[in-house]
Parts: sequence; C-alpha cells; structure tokens
Amino acid sequence: MPLSLSPSLRSDLVSRLRAAGCVFAEEEAGLIAAAARTPADLAAMVERRSAGFPLEQVVGFAEFCGLRIAVEPGVFVPRRRTEFLVREAAAAARPGAVVVDLCCGSGAVGAALAAALGPVELHAADVEAAAVACAARNVAPYGGRVYRGDLYAALPRALRGRVDVLVANAPYVPSGEIGLLPPEARDHEPLVALDGGADGLDVQRQVVASAREWLAPGGRLLIETSGRQAPDTVAAFTRYGLEPRVAACPDLDATVVVGGLPA
Repeated sequence: MPLSLSPSLRSDLVSRLRAAGCVFAEEEAGLIAAAARTPADLAAMVERRSAGFPLEQVVGFAEFCGLRIAVEPGVFVPRRRTEFLVREAAAAARPGAVVVDLCCGSGAVGAALAAALGPVELHAADVEAAAVACAARNVAPYGGRVYRGDLYAALPRALRGRVDVLVANAPYVPSGEIGLLPPEARDHEPLVALDGGADGLDVQRQVVASAREWLAPGGRLLIETSGRQAPDTVAAFTRYGLEPRVAACPDLDATVVVGGLPA
C-alpha cells in the first residue's frame, strides 16, 4: 500500500522538492508518496528527484492518453504534445489495422493507439535496449511486439507493404539546441531519442525515405515535428512521393505531418 504521510512529513517533502527547483512541488510530493511502498523507497525517490531525474522515471510511470505508461530509468519520457500524434493516427486507422510505432521509446504511442482503436496488429521498434524492454511491458496488454534495431531494419520483412498506420516520434531537436533542453531531459534521457542532427530532421528523413516500401495501399505515415520545422518535414514527404498535410494543435503546441499512399 502507498505510504501514509503525516502533515509534518508531507510539508518537509514539499519543502525539499521546492528547494530542488520543482515548480509543482505539492503535486509531485503526492505522486511520490503514492508510488513509494516503504520509507526507504520514499527517501530514494526524493533523492533522485532532487538530483534532477524526471518525475516519471522516479515514480515509474507517465500519464498519457488516459493510460498509465511504465517509464524506466534511461527511457524517453512521453510528452503531452504527443497525444496529438495519437489522435491524428487514430483518425487515420481502423480496428484490425497493422500499426507500427517507430522510435517507440516507452511504447506509449503504440499502446495508446491500440487502446483507442480496439484490436490491432501492433509492432514497435527502438534502437535502445532499455526502451525496448520498457515498451514490451506497455504494449503487452494489446498483444504488441517490440523489436530492437535501427528504424526499419528492426522490423520483420513480412511487414513490407502491409502497414496501415506508421507513426514516428523521431528525435527532432537540432544538435546545437540540445544544451538548451531542461536538465532532466538532456541529462537523463538517451541522446539518441533527442538529437535529430544539424537541422533536427536527419532521422525523420530516413523514416520518410523508406516509408513507401512498408505502407499498404491507402496506408498513412504520421510524424511529429515542430511548427518551425514543418515546412522541411513536408518537403521530405513530397520528395518521396507521400502527399502531405499538416495538422496542428495550439493547445498542446503540437504539429504532425500526415502523408500516405492512394488506396
């Protein structure tokens, strides 16, 4: 059971988190206390959070699209803005679809899509061993499979030409801007999940370049990007024969480029 904190202990916990720079110290204190099972757990969690580890890695989960997604140390933390990618992908899919989540990280996008659509054939891939292990936990309830490898090289060849929905939250932070990220991201999330090369779009271009080989007739590729980078992401779609459109959600500061093959 979660620990029960006395008012004085809770106040001390909030003070420690606030002193460490946690803006939402009271809310975080409640989440940490709920996740801890013993006083030793609580002390260790507070120590890690005070040292700058992402809250989600400390408590072991992130809330995403109404789901509790397991998040382990060294794994990219799913962002709220990426819920828009899920919404756009769900609108382009149907129950029973073949869904592939590239650069899957924790597997949050694939799991959320499966939860939204009902039965799907779900596959996910990431280059990081920690991400693959974490994603396997999150997609298991939906019968999903996770593979380790570099983009399409990780996928079974039998998926070529069968994918109805291909989603990719590939890294899109320009290399020169990594140092501007919050410390909890740049210090505790894998660089390969953040660094998109000189203009941020190196990995995106690789995803787009080979997408046609994997998409089924009528299939769709959806990539999260930024509003500033969207024109260049669109250019990549056009170059490789995928008719693009840009979808944006100002409330989440989210931008997604969607493109695909004719049915």
